Amino acid sequence: MNEDNAHSGRTPRVWLLLGHKAGDNNQVLALAEALAWPWDEKRIVYRPWELLANRLLGVTLCGIDRGASSVLQPPWPDLVISSGRRNEPVARWIRRQAPGVRLVHVGRPWAPLDAFDLIVTTPQYSLPSRPNVLENELPMHRLRPERLANEAQRWRARLALLAVPRIAVLLGGNSGACVFTQQKARRLGRLVNGLARSQHGSVLVTDSARTPPGVTDAFLAELDVAVHCHRWGGPREDNPYLGYLGLAEQFVVTADSMSMIAEALFAAKPLFLFSLDDGPHWWRRRYNYRFNALAHRLAMAIGPRRMRRDTARIIRRLVAQGRASWLGEGKPAMSARDPVDETGRAAAAVAALFTTSGA
Repeated sequence: MNEDNAHSGRTPRVWLLLGHKAGDNNQVLALAEALAWPWDEKRIVYRPWELLANRLLGVTLCGIDRGASSVLQPPWPDLVISSGRRNEPVARWIRRQAPGVRLVHVGRPWAPLDAFDLIVTTPQYSLPSRPNVLENELPMHRLRPERLANEAQRWRARLALLAVPRIAVLLGGNSGACVFTQQKARRLGRLVNGLARSQHGSVLVTDSARTPPGVTDAFLAELDVAVHCHRWGGPREDNPYLGYLGLAEQFVVTADSMSMIAEALFAAKPLFLFSLDDGPHWWRRRYNYRFNALAHRLAMAIGPRRMRRDTARIIRRLVAQGRASWLGEGKPAMSARDPVDETGRAAAAVAALFTTSGA
């Protein structure tokens, strides 16, 4: 490593705080991989009352199960990377033990912004412009061109009989106020089937950890074109997700998943989006009165700023730029722009914490 990036003449020690959300963990790991500094993964397990403890006590470990979590003890790191509100108190507790530790948080913190040396965020959180806030266009991911090329080669023979264009469909799930119902899955299936038939193509489909039961089956029931399907939860070595990203000529992604949208855009192929939103008449749908969906609507309407999240800000920008289109409402630009290395940009901002502070 270049000596300019050294901390007191050595490579900084890094701790990654990893929790139960795969999306949060993926961004933390993406940033660590871009930094290319040695790191230790600290798996954090939370207690049921963690929200109460964190809100009342702030900088505390009372909200985690210390026996089930990774050990937090000296030697302390030089840098802690966290994501998600549950890990904020842990990161701040570590700095209380070692005041020289730099804290980098991914997403939107509930704590005051000046509690962190750097916050890497996206437009959905509407954070104010501050010297320690870096706003990326999309969530960070771990994809690299060579990784997609390798996975494409690994899956090429197994998918060779599927007609071109191959349309990769990435199914998300319930998120915020949006509920992914079987009825929506059937409508998505009809649209995808029509798109594939109109081009004499085929479909590659994978669901995800958030996809509700029955949704994938409802989607597949509407297809009469050739299809290759992967169900989430199978053996990792048999997961064709990256192969789909490398081999598909077009993508259809449910608009609830910013991470899958970012990964599809990285593949630089035409991208169609499918909305799970019920629009202004959402109140007519019984399923929208489920606790999570209703709680999100209330938080967006009357909750404090730290509880609000508007992914539509990201979607609107992508559609306005012509980088994505709504499925059934026209085609996206066939020549997608080169993907922006926002993970590398964030890594450079982190490295600057150790070159501009005089440490």
